[in-house]
Amino acid sequence: MYRRCGVLLLLSAIGWCQQNSSGPSLTVYNQDFAVVRQSVPLQLKAGINDVSFDNVTSYLEPSSVILRDPAGKVHLNILEQNYRTETLSQYKLLRANEGKEIDFLQPRSDGKANVVRGKIIRAGTGCFGQDAYGNYCSFTGDLRFSIDPIVEVDGKIQFGLPGKPLFPSMGDAALLKPALNWELQSDKSAQLDAEISYITGGLTWEASYNVVAPESGDLLDITGWVSLQNRSGYTFKNARLQLMAGDVNKIKPRGAYGGSPAMAMNGGNDISYIPQVTEKAFDEYHLYTLERTSTIENGETKQLEFLRASGVPSKRLYVYDGYIRERWDLRTGQWESFSFDQTVGATNNTHVAVMREFRNSESDHLGKPLPAGVMRFYRRDDDGRLQFIGENKIQHTPKDETIRVYTGNAFDITAERTRTEFKADNRHQWLDETYVITLRNHKKEPIQVQVVEHLYRGDNWTITSKSVDYVNKDSHTVEFTANISPDGEQTVTYSVHYSW
Repeated sequence: MYRRCGVLLLLSAIGWCQQNSSGPSLTVYNQDFAVVRQSVPLQLKAGINDVSFDNVTSYLEPSSVILRDPAGKVHLNILEQNYRTETLSQYKLLRANEGKEIDFLQPRSDGKANVVRGKIIRAGTGCFGQDAYGNYCSFTGDLRFSIDPIVEVDGKIQFGLPGKPLFPSMGDAALLKPALNWELQSDKSAQLDAEISYITGGLTWEASYNVVAPESGDLLDITGWVSLQNRSGYTFKNARLQLMAGDVNKIKPRGAYGGSPAMAMNGGNDISYIPQVTEKAFDEYHLYTLERTSTIENGETKQLEFLRASGVPSKRLYVYDGYIRERWDLRTGQWESFSFDQTVGATNNTHVAVMREFRNSESDHLGKPLPAGVMRFYRRDDDGRLQFIGENKIQHTPKDETIRVYTGNAFDITAERTRTEFKADNRHQWLDETYVITLRNHKKEPIQVQVVEHLYRGDNWTITSKSVDYVNKDSHTVEFTANISPDGEQTVTYSVHYSW
């Protein structure tokens, strides 16, 4: 499905280091991290070289950094690596100038300004928001113990800043962006394009799907989108992008990433459509590659289409599950099991669910692995306008699997479920109960409702009587099928015998 691009602008070496003309590549995982790869031009002397890489992300994992000569001609060894993320701020400059005098700019009502000289006694622990002089401070420390800056002006001490601070130059010591600083050892003098790769947080992606049904009928048009979020602190320019779908085991570093936060349908057949994204299996996952480069701004959510399918056969299902298992036994830490309690199995749901089902197969115009995401359903009304009819999430779905999505509850179908018999004999170890489920169809067309019943009281059970046939869905679940005529009604009745 997708392939896309992001960029890492890499590197300035102490002494030199030029911009590489080739763009970087990203593999973004849908778990809030990415792998970044970049070709880095280096000019090295034999021995130890000081190299600084700025323009990296704010959530780089330092221990994941790999640097190598892809040609294998130069042996590179990182003797020491320092990852600096404390970027320059007003608070840090105040702290750096504690005990020193600096100028402060005080605006006047006539639009001009006075310059006053003040000695910074204490930088404080940060300030909140914006003060009277338009100063912003980034907070550092515990909010409960915040203290104001202290400045001496004309021999008098005051809390807070007397104006907008004007700091002296810090030269090369100023850090405006995160940086990797290396002591890099080379076995020979060489000019080469090295390759750096690392894992970074702050990048993630998710899939979403728009599904459109016509005014009548069940042939679907499906468009899939990938939404890529970049909260890494860096803008990637003209990058090659790949997206990895699957549940990759990843240990999140302590305090990592800072928390990455997390369209209309193009309907109809288009023989000129060329996929923007190609997909292939990779290890135990699926890799989607964007067919062109793209720029991903920091703080941006970018969306690209990766799937378009028309005429996908589907069917609408009505499902009634009158007893949704909710009770958790706090004593045993398990779902409720065998019990003489009559509340077990009691009706707790009166709604008939509407489900949409289709098969992810080539014969049904799909047949590609579908990443997990939100699937939104629309239907065109008599005037051709799209009306939203429900949404839900799907999990990662391989090809040739069936997708069933709950979209809401039916308005014109009602259900009643009543237990009409309950008998138990603990001495002889048996229990009998009978249920009556009444379904009413207020539509003008016939419908079919799947009635789901859960036999949770014990492992040994037998349906002793029934009004309609059923199928076993698992060891504790059966499903009856009710066919109801227009404006009609049908009753499903069954009795179950438990023994232990």
